[in-house]
Amino acid sequence: MTARSAYRGHWSAWALMSALVGAAILLAPISAAPARAADVIKVELDRAAITRLPPHVATVVIGNPLIADVTVQPGGFLVVTGKGYGTTNMIALDRTGAVLSEHNIEVLGPNASDIVVVYRGVNRESYSCAPECERRITLGDSAEYFDQTMAQASNRASRAQSAAPAK
Repeated sequence: MTARSAYRGHWSAWALMSALVGAAILLAPISAAPARAADVIKVELDRAAITRLPPHVATVVIGNPLIADVTVQPGGFLVVTGKGYGTTNMIALDRTGAVLSEHNIEVLGPNASDIVVVYRGVNRESYSCAPECERRITLGDSAEYFDQTMAQASNRASRAQSAAPAK
């Protein structure tokens, strides 16, 4: 091996090492970046899903609370509840405001296997049929049906609370 070929081999190793260090510097922010909105949490309307938060979360922000709501639980658990159809996002921040994680939340319609939808012209009524059919209010039902069913449920709840023994 001549001195010239040894020098060339040394130069190639140095060039390779420089390229690797440069690539590591460029890729470091990508690997250290928090999870992005590509991570999707799917939940049915009026149902809940549980997920884990990363350590050191101080604040959780929901893009549209009409679509989904979250409750932080002890132990780093997060309960996501579907409130309305659609997609929104959730961002978890630490105390300095740094983004620790970001997720899309997709709220889907209820499980169709036990829901029956009745159309009376343009008016819609939903029933839960598991095993017997009972009124069930769902977003998109006609206002009259929705209001009547909600009034019955509220009346029942207030009567149950007033009949409960005082503690």
